[in-house]
Amino acid sequence: MALDNQSTTFIRKLPIPQDIKNQFPLSPEVVDIRNKRIEEMKAIFRGEDQRLLLVIGPCSADNEESVMDYIHRLTKVSEQVEDKIMIVPRVYTNKPRTTGAGYKGMLHQPNPEDKPDMLEGIIAIRSLHTRAIAESGLICADEMLYPENYRYLSDVLGYVAIGARSVENQQHRLLSSGIDVPVGMKNPTGGDFSVMMNSIIAAQSQHTFLYRGWEVESKGNPYAHAILRGYVNSHGQSRPNYHYEDLMYLLENYEGKGLANPSVVIDCNHANSGKKYIEQIRIAKEVLHNCKYSNDIKNLVKGLMIESYIEDGCQKIGEGVYGKSITDPCLGFEKTEKLIFDLAELV
Repeated sequence: MALDNQSTTFIRKLPIPQDIKNQFPLSPEVVDIRNKRIEEMKAIFRGEDQRLLLVIGPCSADNEESVMDYIHRLTKVSEQVEDKIMIVPRVYTNKPRTTGAGYKGMLHQPNPEDKPDMLEGIIAIRSLHTRAIAESGLICADEMLYPENYRYLSDVLGYVAIGARSVENQQHRLLSSGIDVPVGMKNPTGGDFSVMMNSIIAAQSQHTFLYRGWEVESKGNPYAHAILRGYVNSHGQSRPNYHYEDLMYLLENYEGKGLANPSVVIDCNHANSGKKYIEQIRIAKEVLHNCKYSNDIKNLVKGLMIESYIEDGCQKIGEGVYGKSITDPCLGFEKTEKLIFDLAELV
């Protein structure tokens, strides 16, 4: 029976993460793939592997079959550019919403047209991430919207992003310090680099804190790094922060802080593109041209983020266009494939 404290209804107690992991275990092959790929990614952030990291995929993973279709297409491209680019499918299963309204991702609604079901959502996102590794041989990225839910996926994720609205949150920062994969800290929506840098410092440091009813200790995550995603100015206008001057300023912010592996990943959509998805092509190429111009920037920029799906643009929930985003507009796969080959030539 649901419990009620007048303002909040407690629907049901969810299984603990270990129970879900025991119910839906990973095969030894999936474990081996993940471990190998994580070490490759860490080598990129240490500067030992000169490949470009490319986190790419739908704005929101809204349908398992179309997302897997996309990943299979992406895998074929990855095989052709793997000497230049490490592709990490973007499988974002929970979505922050500015006002709280709108589709919050597969975690909330495995079927976007049905009502929320968090237990079915937890099972669905674990299934999707596991399938993605098993069938593609690649490891995937997701956003940490709820720190308390991270443990449901802690053994399958390859890359974690902390969003612009979460980067100042203490729990996100502290949990990131105990994660065994690279974690990207986005600049906040207002663009303040100091908030992002403080988050990186916190994530790279050791902490004792409360988590899921436990007192825990973290060792610090040396692979916590910056993600530049643009910002919104005081007039509500989107402004980019991927240009040469922005990257040099970020480098200055890194200097003197004693941080491990100074790195940045450029988010080519969101405020950097003004959510004009086609601009991601130009932005990605400009960043790589800046890397050619400056060795300092080349050493700092480790990767790009691109929102891409099977079809260009976006649609409303219920329109039913296969492989088309129901959140932010994305670059279609035909353009995506060409862009990846172009980027491989520029690396």
